[in-house]
Amino acid sequence: MMNLSFWEQETFFKNVDVAVVGSGIVGLNAALSLKKKNRKLRIVVLERGSLPSGASSKNAGFACFGSASELLDDLDKYSDNEVITTVEKRWKGLERLRKNLGDKAIDFHNWGGYEIFDTEDAFRRCEGQLAHLNRSLSGITGKKTTYKKADEKINAFGFKNVRHIIANTAEGQLDTGKMIGALIAKVRAEGIEILNGFGVQKLEDEGKQVRIVSDSGIYFYSRKAIVATNGFAQQLLPDYDVQPARAQVLITTPIKGLKPKGTFHYDSGYYYFRNIGDRILLGGGRNLDFKTEATSQFGLTQLVQNRLEGLLRDVILPKQRYEIEMRWSGIMGVGPAKKSIVKAVSKNVFCAVRMGGMGVAIGSLVGEEVAGMVGESL
Repeated sequence: MMNLSFWEQETFFKNVDVAVVGSGIVGLNAALSLKKKNRKLRIVVLERGSLPSGASSKNAGFACFGSASELLDDLDKYSDNEVITTVEKRWKGLERLRKNLGDKAIDFHNWGGYEIFDTEDAFRRCEGQLAHLNRSLSGITGKKTTYKKADEKINAFGFKNVRHIIANTAEGQLDTGKMIGALIAKVRAEGIEILNGFGVQKLEDEGKQVRIVSDSGIYFYSRKAIVATNGFAQQLLPDYDVQPARAQVLITTPIKGLKPKGTFHYDSGYYYFRNIGDRILLGGGRNLDFKTEATSQFGLTQLVQNRLEGLLRDVILPKQRYEIEMRWSGIMGVGPAKKSIVKAVSKNVFCAVRMGGMGVAIGSLVGEEVAGMVGESL
C-alpha cells in the first residue's frame, strides 16, 4: 500500500467485510442496515470529499413525491401502475427517513407544497386531472384530496406573474444538513468507519474479494463493495445508464416579513424554491442548457444564475429588498427511466444509483434494498 504505516493498515483497512463507496443518504443507510442485521460485520464507508460530495447535503430539502404536472408527464410515458408504484416508494421512503431519524432531528415540517403556473394551458391540463390523481394517491397519502386548486395563495404569498396555484397538502420540507449529520452520527455510533478524502478510482472483483484502489494509489481488499455514488456513478460503472445532472442553487439573506412558506415547484419541476426561516432558497434551470448541465463538475453558469435571479425579482419576491448570500451546486444522477438501479454488478460488487433527483424521498429504502442483496451474498 502506498505510504501507509503498519498502524494505519491494521486500523482502517484490514479484514473489511463491506466497503460502501459514497457517504450520502443511500450509502449511509446501506451501511446502517447491514450493521443492524449483522453486528459482526466490519463496514467502511469511503467518501471522496470532506462532506458527502453529490447532492445529499446540497439539495433543497424537499420532502416531496411528485408535483401534479410531474406525475401527469410520467403518465404520458408510463402506465398508471408504474407511476403509482413510484410515488408509493417515495412516500414510504420519506416515512422511513422520518421514523429512522425523527422529525426534530431533520427539522421536518409539513407546511404543504405548491405548484405555480404562469400559463393557462399548463394549469388547465393539471386541473382536469386532479380528481384522477387524488383517487390514485388516496391509498398512499391517506388523504381524499392530496392536490387542490389554491389560487387564493397568489396574493397571500405576494407572487407576481403567477396565474394559478395547485397545492399539495401532503408535502413537507426538511434540513438536509441536519439529516446527513444525524445519519453520520448513527453510523459512527454503530462503529462504522467513514474515511473522508478517499476517492475510489476503480473496483476489481477478483472472485473471492474486491480490490479497491483510491485515486491516490492506496488500495485494500474487501469481501463485498457497494457503489452508492449516484451522480458520479459513471466513473465506476461506465456501462450503466446513469447521467450526471448538475443543479445550481442560491439562497437569499433573511427577508423581513417573508410571505412564502412551504415548498414550491415551477415549470414541471425544473425550478423549485422554498423558505428556510425568512430566507428563500431557489434552484433549478438545467433545462436551459441540458448539455452543459450534464456534468459531474461542480460550478455555476451565468445563464442559469441570471434566470434564477430573474425569477426572484419578477415572480417570487417582487418589490422586496434582499441580497443573494450564497450560491452552490450539487450533482444528481438521472436516466431515461424513473426507476433506480439496484443490482449486483458482479459477484462481489453491488450498486444503488440513479435517484433521479428524489434521493431524499427514496434514499432510505434504496439503501436498505441494496444492503439486503449484499447480506444475502455474504
